[in-house]
Amino acid sequence: MLGRRHHDLLVWQEAMKLAKAIYALTSGFPAEERFGLSSQMRRAAVSIPSNIAEGAARGSKKEFLHFLTISRGSLSELDTQLTLASTLGFPGQYAQSAGHIQQTFRLLGGLINATRAELGPLTPNSSPLT
Repeated sequence: MLGRRHHDLLVWQEAMKLAKAIYALTSGFPAEERFGLSSQMRRAAVSIPSNIAEGAARGSKKEFLHFLTISRGSLSELDTQLTLASTLGFPGQYAQSAGHIQQTFRLLGGLINATRAELGPLTPNSSPLT
């Protein structure tokens, strides 16, 4: 461990567990999906903790919030892809990954709300991302 700020965030830790679970899950997908859904799921899973880390390294709470919302978008993308893989009947244990997704959504939502609260009320012409 490098001792970076994001390592202390529970949401980053959970997102790392999720990424590991997705790699394990997709390793059992059919060979023809190696460059298809499997690759998409892995990229989305890696994007989640990566954006949390990048936001934590930025200089402002507004930038942190921006990267947290990007991370949440990647999490929603992964949730959709996991549902599709299950629907298509690809092999794997989906419950563990689904549990990590649910937990990550919960933690990420809490951190987004707390960060927004720290930023205070927005003026009518302001954006939370500027």
